Amino acid sequence: MEKAAGRIMGLDYGSVTVGVAMTDALGITAQPVETITRPMENKLRRTLARIKELCDERGVSTIVVGYPINMNNTKGERAVAAEQFAAMVEKRTSLPVVLWDERLTTVEADRALDETGYSRQNRKKVIDQIAAVLILQDYLDSI
Repeated sequence: MEKAAGRIMGLDYGSVTVGVAMTDALGITAQPVETITRPMENKLRRTLARIKELCDERGVSTIVVGYPINMNNTKGERAVAAEQFAAMVEKRTSLPVVLWDERLTTVEADRALDETGYSRQNRKKVIDQIAAVLILQDYLDSI
């Protein structure tokens, strides 16, 4: 695989939030962008519109969506939901979407926030972004 021409977006899809990360201008490192929230899991219209808006604003060429496969390599409910979300993102943005193994990224994100002394009450605001950064950085390191 070679690096894409535009920026790469990383998404950590959750039941009511989507953490968003983006590559830097050189495409080397992943940076947190924002957390998109929605009132209910199946209410994705505004979430998809915001993702499309960010893609257009920042010249995104590829999107990486975290794929929560079980530790025994089976697909559970969250993995199926991630597949469906990735298909919707691909349809809405007309960009290639890559599903990327995200096992333990939220645990890793929580540990990283612990190490930086981030307070528990503020953590919810950024943990999805940090998870998206970890997913995207892992993808970048593989290419």
